[in-house]
Amino acid sequence: MNIFQAVILGIIQGITEFLPVSSSAHLVLVPYFAGWNFPQVESFTFDVLVHWGTLLAVLVYFWKDVARIVLDFAAGLLNGQPFADAKSRQGWLLIIATIPAGIAGLLLKKLVEMAFGSPTMTGIFLMVTAVLLLAGEFIGRRTKTMADMDWKDALWIGGFQMLSIFPGISRSGSTIAAGGVRNLDRAEAARFSFLLSIPIMLSAGLLQLFDFMNYPALAVMDALPAVLTGALVSAVVGYFSIRWLLAFLKNNSLVWFSGYCFLVGAITLFITFYINR
Repeated sequence: MNIFQAVILGIIQGITEFLPVSSSAHLVLVPYFAGWNFPQVESFTFDVLVHWGTLLAVLVYFWKDVARIVLDFAAGLLNGQPFADAKSRQGWLLIIATIPAGIAGLLLKKLVEMAFGSPTMTGIFLMVTAVLLLAGEFIGRRTKTMADMDWKDALWIGGFQMLSIFPGISRSGSTIAAGGVRNLDRAEAARFSFLLSIPIMLSAGLLQLFDFMNYPALAVMDALPAVLTGALVSAVVGYFSIRWLLAFLKNNSLVWFSGYCFLVGAITLFITFYINR
């Protein structure tokens, strides 16, 4: 992987991690269509660091919210009133919503790894994302804010996040759509989705680090200049992607993203079935 490839993939990761179009799908399909074949150590190193980059983006953007949630959550536990404060309750809702994907990620790890090697499956799952986005747009009244959420809303959204362990099913798309079905305002659903990305990306990143330790140190060092560049680019681009999407969803529909996912998924299936067979 050279610097140019790392920058391109970092831009793609930064945009698609937060826009509801599936970053995992794009990181599978772009190298596939471009004919980029990277050694396993480079691909894995890039995957680890680029996810830490987008985690940094969401932490920087929401640092005030994160600080309030953590402090009020801890204060609620110490005071014996864990649900008394709104931010403390949000902390509990984020924990509840994280559980399904965490369990699925551990139980289905091998199956997910197989799916990541299949552009065909990625194309199919992109079309699933398109359907989920339409459901989120047309089912639900969009009258609730995050302050109105309860544990059933959180568990419902967490169940949809569980689907996003497969490449092509957008994590942000599935969770925003799930929030819409539960009557959350689009922008409020997006805010909860972005906050929900923090524990899932943090836990996934820590698990990846354990696997990362098994790679030869010399091979990892050779890959670092390019992948660190890509990770930095993903962090910067991710920050602005968050800001843009929150503003966009205040007055605009998810249908545009649904159409994009369906189109890319259909093109992928056409190429894999009829051109590359």
